[in-house]
Amino acid sequence: MGNYVNLRGHQVFSYEWPHDGEAVVLLHGGLSQTSHWDTYVLPALEDSFHVFGYDRTGHGFTGDRAGSLHFEFQTEEAIAYLEDVVKEPTHLIGASDGAIIALMVAIKRPDLVKSIVSIAGNYDHNGIHPLPEFEGFVSPEDREEYAVTSPDAPHTLDEKIKRMNAIWKVEPSIPANDIAAIQCPVLVMAGDDDVVRHEHTIDLFEKLPLGQLAIIPGTSHASIKEKPALMQMMIADFLGDLSYPITRMPYKRTNPSL
Repeated sequence: MGNYVNLRGHQVFSYEWPHDGEAVVLLHGGLSQTSHWDTYVLPALEDSFHVFGYDRTGHGFTGDRAGSLHFEFQTEEAIAYLEDVVKEPTHLIGASDGAIIALMVAIKRPDLVKSIVSIAGNYDHNGIHPLPEFEGFVSPEDREEYAVTSPDAPHTLDEKIKRMNAIWKVEPSIPANDIAAIQCPVLVMAGDDDVVRHEHTIDLFEKLPLGQLAIIPGTSHASIKEKPALMQMMIADFLGDLSYPITRMPYKRTNPSL
């Protein structure tokens, strides 16, 4: 199901679940990989959509490159993947860093994005609670997985963690006006005990012209793994009807008609 594709001179590990539906691209979290979460979201998609996913540069089965962990690099890579592999406008489902990348792609290339599911994403680095400093401990299980999957040398895992933690302190920093300019429907999701601040999640939702909001009870930053059935139901419902929500008692929205 997964194989390497030559993405503009770099070997990127790509997944595809064929179906005669609209394209959906899965964007995994930072310091993660597609296989860490695809099974949690696929049941909502595989019967109706043509699903793609890929391990971003420096993640999973895809080797590292200079500057690869910065969001600008990852956004350009996502755009290249949509243009060269998917080859059509798509729905983006991103978790954590993947959600940030989805928003940045929609800002840079709105022609490539039909909708976004943003799971535990933040548009500014100040929108998250302070993260613990990396003190050099990585579980034996994580080290073993990295040694098996990554084309990079085993010692580079610690280096990547340090690089990524440094980046998270200063990135992303997406201007509020750019968020407000996103014209596709966006489902903003977060756990009720998420590392992303609740006020930031709500602020993101309120800035989006076509935003919808879901705070998932009893979950953390790993909500898709903690309550997969609930998440799948909400994602399927959102993608099943992307029209502007018509509610009976609108307050923040303006209903065009009832």
